[in-house]
Amino acid sequence: MIIDIYSHIFPTGFYNKMTEIAPNLANLGKRLKNVKLLHDLDERFKKMDAFGDYRQVLSLPNPPIEAISSPDLGPELAKIGNDSMAELVEKHPDRFPAFVAALSLNNLEAAMDELHRAIKDLGARGIQMFTNVNGRPLDDPEFEPLFEAMAEHDLPIWMHPARTANTSDYDTEPRSRFELWWCFGWPYDTSIAMARLVFSGLFDRYPGIKILTHHLGGMIPYFDGRVGAGLEVLGSRTTDEDYSDVLSSLKRPHLEYFKMFFGDTALFGAVIGLKCGLEFFGRDHVVFATDAPFAPVEKTIAAIEQLELTEADKRQIYHRNAEKLMNVSFD
Repeated sequence: MIIDIYSHIFPTGFYNKMTEIAPNLANLGKRLKNVKLLHDLDERFKKMDAFGDYRQVLSLPNPPIEAISSPDLGPELAKIGNDSMAELVEKHPDRFPAFVAALSLNNLEAAMDELHRAIKDLGARGIQMFTNVNGRPLDDPEFEPLFEAMAEHDLPIWMHPARTANTSDYDTEPRSRFELWWCFGWPYDTSIAMARLVFSGLFDRYPGIKILTHHLGGMIPYFDGRVGAGLEVLGSRTTDEDYSDVLSSLKRPHLEYFKMFFGDTALFGAVIGLKCGLEFFGRDHVVFATDAPFAPVEKTIAAIEQLELTEADKRQIYHRNAEKLMNVSFD
């Protein structure tokens, strides 16, 4: 059995409402609509059949709802998305065993209501958050109730990158070029969000919280030396802000907290990166994911099969860790 824990879908009702309330996204909507597997279930099922007992946990794709809608309309859009995904799970449980709830985080009161509704009434197995909320960091105290609620529900947060081309790579240019905002910017955004949550003491406040980082923890596994030993002297390079008490306020060495995150295998089939991430997080904190239909399922499976893993290890990655993360059994 293979559980693809991070795969995206574009329900028709959600698409129609999105283009209605955010007409400036018409071109993006058309591009996404052209990704046939996002909305054509027959084509999607044909593709899935090639991988045997292969199932997908559904989530909405980029962009974040709060980035394309007003605080008044965003909650309605999130509700439509969640109702649509819940319906797909109910109709096709052998294909889609679970879904991840979408929220509109520019209206926190409504987002909290939708979080509880989606989990309690619709059966969502977690929520999706992005690495920033319209430019605001996730460790902003306003978002604390979200983390508290997910710790209480004992369900995971899927953390997806949100950087766009509007974030320039150079001060002299208005936008990022050559789609580098995606290729390199997304891992960077993920890494920054992880670090901010660690240094805010989130894991001390909620020791059991479960956060799944897309693309196997971004840059963190590869830069474990800079993160660990490098940041042991946190504050030595800064003169206009005092960081001297950040590390001492944490209950554990800071690098240990980064290993409390979960990472997924959505690396476009990269074997070297997969080895690095597995060694960093450990085989009980890595779950199978492909970013389907935007990335190849077959290459991700092939990368795992190339590693010297025991059958028990592969079962952990392919589905056992996902089941444990979501508190459910798919057998």
